[in-house]
Amino acid sequence: MPRRRPGTLRERQLKSRFWEVPPPARIHGLSTRTSLLIHRVEGLSTDPYLFIGATDHALRRYEAFSAPPGLRHRYPQDSECPCRGCSFADVRHARDVLDTVIRQLPRRARTELGRRVASLDAVYLRRTLPDPFAHRRQWRADRWWRRRLSTGRGAG
Repeated sequence: MPRRRPGTLRERQLKSRFWEVPPPARIHGLSTRTSLLIHRVEGLSTDPYLFIGATDHALRRYEAFSAPPGLRHRYPQDSECPCRGCSFADVRHARDVLDTVIRQLPRRARTELGRRVASLDAVYLRRTLPDPFAHRRQWRADRWWRRRLSTGRGAG
């Protein structure tokens, strides 16, 4: 009976559910390498809100919130549906997802994504107002982006 080569056995063992998923297109504004590392973090995450493509969705949502021209203040809104796709209607949830990904990335990719998010953070701080009672109303008041005035149902 012919014997299998050790390399063949190792290849079969190393395959996981993550590597069977093809990598998505590059995230706009980020390098290909950083996009692939983000894809890896999303694929290996056990967080239900961090699925493949969530970072791109969160980044686009955060940019869209900051994009309208003018000097008027913006107010984040609570999402109506708590499911993982609809929850991005709340820009604060999108920022939570970006924070989770930034913490899990290697140093170089963390720096690249962090720079992009930092520029959006500056706009977010400039366009929103502080909430002096956030520590009583907010679920995660320890995060600075959740301590801003919002319109919404009940919590916010």
